[in-house]
Amino acid sequence: MIAVFTGNGKGKTTAALGQAMRALGRGKRVLMIQFIKGPWKSGEDSFAARFRIPRAKFQIRKMGLGFVGILGDRLPRSAHAAPAGKALACFRRELQSGKWDMIILDEINVAVRLKLVKGGDVLSALKKVSAAKIVLLTGRYAPAAFIKKADLVTEMREIKHPFKSGKPAKAALDF
Repeated sequence: MIAVFTGNGKGKTTAALGQAMRALGRGKRVLMIQFIKGPWKSGEDSFAARFRIPRAKFQIRKMGLGFVGILGDRLPRSAHAAPAGKALACFRRELQSGKWDMIILDEINVAVRLKLVKGGDVLSALKKVSAAKIVLLTGRYAPAAFIKKADLVTEMREIKHPFKSGKPAKAALDF
């Protein structure tokens, strides 16, 4: 099964993590590969250790370098593209390994939009998803081809967000 969480509202990664928690509760193994998010720590990074979830059951692999072209990012696009390509290769390997029941490709939609990876390459990899596996694709700007390929698509729509009125991101809500 392939699911897409997209839209301009907050909650796409959060929804994916909720699905991960549900899967873990059912004894499933979950891998989250983060295509954009960089080295800063967020609540989900310490979750598994805090609740003693073994790495064989749940992992988050931060493979990006952080924000691309915004909030002070000065890296050339190629600096972001290389880790995104490695993240996609990681997905292919891990999907083929059969170790994971659910794989979350966090911010993959944004990585495609920013041309860090090709949508066609992602679709090619998705062809190998068996009916027994769940792959979630998150991020704004889901390509139409991803939406067509998916079995489930949810769009988060922003109605109001404190950032718009100048309030900074809040720990435990935004990261």
